[in-house]
Amino acid sequence: MSRAEALSRTGARAVGTGRRPRTAAGFLALFRSELHLTFRRTRTKVLLAILAVLPVLIGVVVKLNTDSPHEGGGPSFIAQTTQNGLFLVFTALAVALPVFLPMTVGVVAGDAVAGEAAAGTLRYLLVAPAGRTRLLAAKFTAGLVFCLAATAAVAVTALAAGAVLFPLGEVTLLSGDTIGLGDALLRALLVALVVAASLAGLVAIGLFVSTLTGSGIAAMAATVGLVVTVQILDAFPQLDAIRPFLFSHYWLNFADLLRAPMYWDGVLKDLGLQAAYVAVFGSAAWSRFTSRDISA
Repeated sequence: MSRAEALSRTGARAVGTGRRPRTAAGFLALFRSELHLTFRRTRTKVLLAILAVLPVLIGVVVKLNTDSPHEGGGPSFIAQTTQNGLFLVFTALAVALPVFLPMTVGVVAGDAVAGEAAAGTLRYLLVAPAGRTRLLAAKFTAGLVFCLAATAAVAVTALAAGAVLFPLGEVTLLSGDTIGLGDALLRALLVALVVAASLAGLVAIGLFVSTLTGSGIAAMAATVGLVVTVQILDAFPQLDAIRPFLFSHYWLNFADLLRAPMYWDGVLKDLGLQAAYVAVFGSAAWSRFTSRDISA
């Protein structure tokens, strides 16, 4: 049974009894359905596989160039990968975060509503009755879960590849302090969670774009194009007046968590900026979606 058919039957029973499903139960059903829809798609599996392969490629390149390391061109912890494989986690996240992670998230978020409209299932979901607000909230929450999954795909594979290619042991932080491997693993987990949370604003943007069109391809292209445009704008020092307001500006500040003590100022600015984007574009998506005429 398809998702639309299952929700339609639930809606029919609710209408027959003259009441709507309870909010919590209805939301959980929608959320489970969205997770199933997102992660069963071949496209999603391919995107996660690409993200998982990326740290392996980086590790192999670093391993092959151990005798002639490049200086600059990235965060300072990249040079420490050869001394400790755990740093491959931070290196892979630093490489994936500006381009690969946001592009995959943009594809999933951009297709959230527009893909349903293009497939002709959106109207049936709303007849269920799912409720537009709950449906949009379920799609946003599923998008956040995908951010976690995508970040985990990079971090876990990087940890495994780093353990195979390089030695593991005590970790020397960027501040020069040394911590044990257990504490370093906890920091790696914290960094991964911060990276995943840094993509929340992009999920809200993609969801809003997805409510503007009935073409999933157009919504995905527009969201990914916006990511590329913002990254280009953020690279120009002449735009210092607007750069702090770009959703990608503070993404790499997770490196401040690799110091003793940890510097939280940049991380909190990043999370606060993401919260602002979620509030603004989440509200815009809700306003557009709840007033949209769903005819197909």
